[in-house]
Amino acid sequence: MATRTVTTSSTEHSERDVMPLVKMMTAAAWLLLGIGLILSLLNINHFSDRNTSLMVGIGFMVGSVHIYLIRTAIHLVHSRMIASKEE
Repeated sequence: MATRTVTTSSTEHSERDVMPLVKMMTAAAWLLLGIGLILSLLNINHFSDRNTSLMVGIGFMVGSVHIYLIRTAIHLVHSRMIASKEE
């Protein structure tokens, strides 16, 4: 049996640029928040759990917060990783 070894040098390792992802997630979060606000405000007159568009609007708003939290976590981890490599 032949054993193969692979060597990688640290200079060949390229860093991932997460800024396009962060910007896209920021835009998506704000867009979903806007859609949720519009859906909720247009149908707030019948405040009930049977009001589908109101519930979907609230869901969009909650989802936008989750997307923004995930975006913030990705950005913080990446910036901390860069800061630790510069030291």
